[in-house]
Formats: sequence, structure tokens, C-alpha cells
Amino acid sequence: MRLAALLSAAALLLGSAADAVPKVGSPAPAFSATDSAGQAVTLSAYRGRFVVLEWTNAGCPFVQKHYQGNMQALQKEATAQGAAWLSVISSAPGKQGHVSGAEADALTRQRGAAPSKVLLDPSGTLGRLYAAKTTPHLFIVDPHGTLIYAGGIDSIASADVDDIARAKPYVKIALAEAMAGLPVSEPVTPPYGCSVKY
Repeated sequence: MRLAALLSAAALLLGSAADAVPKVGSPAPAFSATDSAGQAVTLSAYRGRFVVLEWTNAGCPFVQKHYQGNMQALQKEATAQGAAWLSVISSAPGKQGHVSGAEADALTRQRGAAPSKVLLDPSGTLGRLYAAKTTPHLFIVDPHGTLIYAGGIDSIASADVDDIARAKPYVKIALAEAMAGLPVSEPVTPPYGCSVKY
């Protein structure tokens, strides 16, 4: 009887750990993932730099909205200032957005995108580790490895490219504040887009 109770308690603890959502202000979840070139990429390798994690799916209209120039501009601005930008594809095989490494690289070239790396996460392990819900869904990790932002790219949850100019650019502001040594004024915002296709 006591053993069953202990096992039940252990299962609950393990379940809650697996379902844990990373908390802004806490260490960002460590990971090792494979990039589009087949190389292992770890978060720890970027210690000392800002890191932006961007969940993406080329078939999603919300992603397509931002890849008409907005996402590329953010990527180029961030990396020009020394940040690493990691685009993550967590679409499972057979689901919308799933691509091979070669297809991911072709897509990057075709869109004029400028991520530091594209991480392939067909098992959804990395996506679930960060509780990524939508494409796009963005996270910022500071040079000490602390998660300092989680949420939407901006404030208008639509697939209309005309809304970008009117929206509050959450990620752009958060990165600028953090790089200036200021606290992020809005560290958690609602993500919007298509559901991640786990």
C-alpha cells in the first residue's frame, strides 16, 4: 500500500516536471538539437550571447505574414548586434511544415532569411521543453542563460501583413531593452499563430 502511494506520488512529480512551462526570470531550459546541416547545437554553446528562439512553420499564414520582410529584418538586426537567432521547426513527419535539412536550407535562401541556425525538432522534444504553442512563438535568453522573454512577435494577432506597422513589436523592444542593460518591460506576452504541429 505504501509502495503504491510512493509510486503514485513519483508519477505525479514526474508528470508535473514534464509539463512544466519555462519561467521568465529562471534559467532557460538547456538543450541539444540538430541543425539543418546535421550538426549538434547546444544552448550552452551560446553562453555570453543573447539567443532568440523562433518557432516557425513555412505553411502557416501567420509565419508567412512575418516572412514578407519583418522576420528577416529582425533576424538581421539581432545578429548584427551579436545575438544568435535559432529558428526551430517542430513539425512532426507528415504534418504541415515538416522539412528535411536540405529543404530547410532552401527555404532560408528562398525567403532571404538570416537565422544563425535552423534547428530540426521532428520529435517535438525541444518544442515541448519550451512549451512552444504557436508559429511564430519567440523566446529570448540573455548572455547568462536566463530566459528573459516569452511570447508573441508583436501585439496584433492577425495574418494580415498590413497590421505589422500598427502593432507593438514586442520582440524588437524586448531585445533592444535587454541589450541596453534595461529590464524587459513586457517579458511575457500572448503568442499567436498556428498551433505547433507536434
